[in-house]
Amino acid sequence: MSYVPPAELARAMVDAGQSKVLMSTRDTLIRAYMAGAILTLGAAFAITVTVQTGNALLGAILFPVGFCLLYLLGFDLLTGVFTMVPIAYLDKRPGVTISSMLRNWGLVFVGNFLGAFTVAVLITFIITYGYSIPPDAVGERLGEIGEARTLGYAEHGAAGMATLFFRGMLCNWMVSTGVVAAMMSKSVPGKVLVMWMPVMLFFYMGFEHSVVNMFLFPSGLLLGGDFTLGDYLIWNEIPTVLGNLVGGVVFVGLALYVTHVRTQPKRAVTTPLPDRAAATDKTPETV
Repeated sequence: MSYVPPAELARAMVDAGQSKVLMSTRDTLIRAYMAGAILTLGAAFAITVTVQTGNALLGAILFPVGFCLLYLLGFDLLTGVFTMVPIAYLDKRPGVTISSMLRNWGLVFVGNFLGAFTVAVLITFIITYGYSIPPDAVGERLGEIGEARTLGYAEHGAAGMATLFFRGMLCNWMVSTGVVAAMMSKSVPGKVLVMWMPVMLFFYMGFEHSVVNMFLFPSGLLLGGDFTLGDYLIWNEIPTVLGNLVGGVVFVGLALYVTHVRTQPKRAVTTPLPDRAAATDKTPETV
């Protein structure tokens, strides 16, 4: 069968979390770099479609192309390891410690950022002919996104920061649901279908994804957006990373782990029978 039941799925998540922690530094960085690059190429594609057609829904429908490709190729996003690795730690898997978990997250963050920044430099170079002409409509949109999603939050102070955090949380609730749901199917079409839906939802709803933002905001800065590196870090990237962490751990990883891994099947309990004769007429009841 192509369907993987939830109990088996949850165990596979724990196995995956352990394997990611035990992966070599070289492989972790390569896989994270490629994931950041492919995901953000998908983001650049979706923004281009949105600007050129004026249809944000169409851009959101097409955005998951990059996400599906990187998943099928076995590359790693920060949002994914935020979900998988903590449950491997809770399951007390060999080699999974707090320090090894933080090491994995740090390496994936660096790899994702380098991949996303590479795409940011290439895309901004292309649309400005080596920064020799003003940005086109797509470039202008990238600058507007950077300003709106940094200074726009800052205008609201603490409420803006909370909004940013919750958008990051909701984002990884959806993204990690897509990652986990893909493990329920053993066929490529099945994996793509179940990934596509939640990832499309997060993009269209404007939730905050830390790796996508590693492309959007450096692109905006390279194109002369009216915000600073400090604005980007304080009023977007750092709160987004924290929101992604909470969303992935609490609403996806922990929820599935607690109910499908830690919960044992109920024991069969035989109801006492009044006498031997009654046993021939009744069967044991289970609770």
